[in-house]
Amino acid sequence: MFHDLDQTGAMGGATNLVPLKLSRRQLMGSAAAGALLIGVPLASRTSTASDAAGLDTAIGGDATPSLFLALQPAGTLDFTCHRSEMGQQSWTAMAQLVVDELEGDFARLNIIQAVGHPRYGDQNTDGSRSVRYNFTRLRTAGAAMRLMLERAAAEYFGVEGDCRAQLHEVVHTPSGRRAGFGELAERAAKQPLPLLEEVTLKTPEQWRYIGKQQPSVTVPKIVRGRGTFGIDVTLPDMLYAVVARPPQVLGSTKKLDDRAALKIGGVVGTVRLPQPKTPLAYQPLGGVAVVARDTWSAIQGRKALDVEWDSGPNAKYDSASFETSLMETARQEGEVRRERGDALGALKAAGKTINADYYVPHLAQAPMEPPMATARWDGNKVECWASTQAPQAARRTVAAVCDVPEDDVTIHVTWLGGGFGRKSKADFVAEAALIAREVGKPVKVTWTREDDLQHGYLHSVSAQHLEGALDEDGVCTALLHRTVFPPIPSTFSDGADNPSAGELGLGASDNPFAVPNMRLESGRAKAHVRIGWLRSVANIYHAFAVQSFASELAHAAGKDPRDYLMSLIGSDRFVDPVSEGAEYSNYGSPLSEYPIDTARLKHVLAKATDMAQWGRSLPDGHGLGVAVHRSFLSYVATVVEVAVTKDGNLSIPGVWSAIDAGTVVNTGHTLSQLEGGTLYGLSNALYGQISAKDGVIEQSNFPGWRIMRMNEAPRAMEAHIVPSSAPPGGVGEPPTPPAAPALANALFAATGHRYRRLPILGPNASTLSRPA
Repeated sequence: MFHDLDQTGAMGGATNLVPLKLSRRQLMGSAAAGALLIGVPLASRTSTASDAAGLDTAIGGDATPSLFLALQPAGTLDFTCHRSEMGQQSWTAMAQLVVDELEGDFARLNIIQAVGHPRYGDQNTDGSRSVRYNFTRLRTAGAAMRLMLERAAAEYFGVEGDCRAQLHEVVHTPSGRRAGFGELAERAAKQPLPLLEEVTLKTPEQWRYIGKQQPSVTVPKIVRGRGTFGIDVTLPDMLYAVVARPPQVLGSTKKLDDRAALKIGGVVGTVRLPQPKTPLAYQPLGGVAVVARDTWSAIQGRKALDVEWDSGPNAKYDSASFETSLMETARQEGEVRRERGDALGALKAAGKTINADYYVPHLAQAPMEPPMATARWDGNKVECWASTQAPQAARRTVAAVCDVPEDDVTIHVTWLGGGFGRKSKADFVAEAALIAREVGKPVKVTWTREDDLQHGYLHSVSAQHLEGALDEDGVCTALLHRTVFPPIPSTFSDGADNPSAGELGLGASDNPFAVPNMRLESGRAKAHVRIGWLRSVANIYHAFAVQSFASELAHAAGKDPRDYLMSLIGSDRFVDPVSEGAEYSNYGSPLSEYPIDTARLKHVLAKATDMAQWGRSLPDGHGLGVAVHRSFLSYVATVVEVAVTKDGNLSIPGVWSAIDAGTVVNTGHTLSQLEGGTLYGLSNALYGQISAKDGVIEQSNFPGWRIMRMNEAPRAMEAHIVPSSAPPGGVGEPPTPPAAPALANALFAATGHRYRRLPILGPNASTLSRPA
């Protein structure tokens, strides 16, 4: 119930949008409304929800030009981007794809963020798939619009053909006559939409923007303060809220006294949020919202609340004892998830074996801008503005928790001040909608940094056990890998405690090593916190263990780590985990199109080690470490150089990374992602740890959740893109997994000590300690 608030206030209307139709043969079934919009809102089109079944998956989804493009009479090109912008430059890359094929002028481009709606197909900005999923689709939309402009120009010039688009104009080649896109817009809008087979895409040699270092379309706006992030949204009569949530997941509000809070200046009321039901999915965690006329007053009011919590079923969760339990499980035989040959028999018969245990703690995404959302109600309809990576999931979640039809929910996507997977979850959007409905005015819900760290969706904790057998020549003849972690499905399904095939496919079941006997097993672990995605997901802990163990095998064999890693990968071939019993989805793409290609893996390994001058003489206390990993259909190798003083001070003189991401759309931004993803991995490996005691997260802000500082960053970084004509892979997440094992391997080279447990330093340590 809401206390002491005048519930009057004006409301704005929500937009009711409908999906568009695309047959398998045509870009769209009808051209009656015009394919080139000239100030005509897309929502004016009519079709039914069942049209979603007609999406042309051969090109990645609906490529109708009007879904993305609107050409104004003045020649301005409006491009609606259906993916979120959170610093990874998706706006720029998406625009490069469509504008290049259109032969448009980037300088005349205006980008509009799409609302969340099924008509756009997949809108999840995660999984490093924005370019991969839309590479052909957006190019097709641009090429279709180009063809319509060329046909319109032929009518305009009174000729049969020979009209070619060229940098925002159409030229009649024989006569040299020209017409601007704006001049042709109205006539082009009346052209029949072309069939898919009539549309011709450019060849790479013809690309104007794709594959180039196109400057960011967002950075200049950010520098000038012109962009809109979640924190920037303001509405008339808007109120502000923060939420006091139960300290433990599935805890509840037992007793509330809000009298002291209501006496705080600016505080206008409190709202008790509903207790969530399992599975939690994206539901809010319950608790009490303090509503005020400004965020500071709301925070002070929250401090003044007198709340007694019921701790719930996770009150006994202790991450330290849980680590012990996970390691015990990892040392026991588990469920076989992939097998080649007889690894157990070969290990038993081997003359020399080694084994190692690895542990990675919970991690937090900790984006610079914590989650926040604004909501307003108009009768039974709700309109939200949110820094979300998944606007359709937010739409569904708000509809479910507020018990309204999805068509009555509109999600406007702001820019995101970072995401890293946290803002794929819509709990904070639902909080805003619930509170706004209760108070009768627009409400902005802000998460503080403490909220973000203590009540988010954590990256799963992991324990792994590996065993290897070596013959008399040091060749690895058998490899056993056991992995144990509370799975992400635990957030969406009650009782889920076994790693999913999708998670195992992130660095475990897709192991590329050419070991004759190899076995992957998984163990069960129950989740006691909300488990979610974090940049590169399970690849983080799987790559750490597998690539660290490769270095341990090399040392046991008396071989150079780089050369031994090459031999483990083996001959040039395509690896098929499915043929060895694995359930493997290959990041949602067919192996025939995106094979696990060991030649590409070895190539980036060779490139990165060459860049680092592998094998060179190093000063005392210095060491080089290397790791290579395929994730999100791209290949990355990383070499790290460390310097360790006698008293344990650690510095990183250099990092060298190479990526083969197939066809790259923007070289400059890809290099930035390669560097940024590597830094993200190094920061987590050195300092990152989220721990729990009595079910309560112990870290509350950056002193406890440590991130790498500028003076701790590598002194030099060199990044390289391997030229490739392969289909595009991901670039946002693949650089992160190799960073931690390359660092740990470098530390062994420098100190002779193995670091099998992360973080290596921790938030409060300033020097290295010898691992237990």
